[in-house]
Amino acid sequence: MSFLSKKESILRAATLLFSENGFRHTSTEEIANMTGVAEGTIFYHFKSKDGLFLAILDNLQRDIIEQVTEFFSGKKFDNGLQMVESAISFYIHLEGVLKHRFLLLHRHDAYEFAMVNAECHKHLEVIYEQFIEMFERGILLGHEDGSVRDVSARKTALIIFSMVDGLVRLNTYGLYSADPLFEELIRACRKILENERT
Repeated sequence: MSFLSKKESILRAATLLFSENGFRHTSTEEIANMTGVAEGTIFYHFKSKDGLFLAILDNLQRDIIEQVTEFFSGKKFDNGLQMVESAISFYIHLEGVLKHRFLLLHRHDAYEFAMVNAECHKHLEVIYEQFIEMFERGILLGHEDGSVRDVSARKTALIIFSMVDGLVRLNTYGLYSADPLFEELIRACRKILENERT
């Protein structure tokens, strides 16, 4: 096993354990046992447990930027309202694709750590900015094409993201499936945004 594959293996194991048990309640010994490496190998690659967590967030940030960029690249939307609705579908789909990393993102540990660690705070800020901007872009396009009524693009994007993310969190924690509520969510967002004059 090469150093690179060991590093990747540690990242994957840590992501799984941090998402299932939380950052605080996962020891580097558990990660080492799951990965089949010496505990010292973790510190060789990441210096500390904090460093390992930051590396996971860095990977997640890069993956999300890549996924969001891919979502918008080459796509044609009939109007801004359709872009917002597509962004809702995409966000729910992304949670399914990145399930363990979304669970990690939804745990309180990350936000406690962000209060004392500027790098962690920055990663979370960049991740959430990507998501909010998806909705904001759709609203701004809707202002241009008349499909979205005159609302504050930023504030409304935050409200819509909060609704969608709330549903995704319930889905992530296995409390409610997002699928049966999807149409209701789309209708609620349409009610907030739709320009009745069009």
